Amino acid sequence: MISGVWLWVTFVLIALATHIPRGSFIVAGSRARLPSALQRALRYAPAAALSALVLPDVVLDGGELDPLNPKLAAALAVLLMTALRPRNPWLPFIAGMGVLLLLRKGLGW
Repeated sequence: MISGVWLWVTFVLIALATHIPRGSFIVAGSRARLPSALQRALRYAPAAALSALVLPDVVLDGGELDPLNPKLAAALAVLLMTALRPRNPWLPFIAGMGVLLLLRKGLGW
């Protein structure tokens, strides 16, 4: 019986820990302002979160670091196309998929 009570206490604490930070910005509204340095830093949060999700899958192949990874070569092609043509959203996608398909299907990596 006591373990069931602790489970519900845990659920309530998790709910509070989730909703209080989010709700504080709604309740405070325009009265609370973040410092400008923090606002500038938060602009990079979505890119950092996406990088943290994608990078392990790109760098590791089968759970091991492999410098001859076709996904890594495709990611480098995407970075190169993004640097060369920053305004074209389709060229990095096409280059990355082309390199990946060439290495996997054409060369059998």
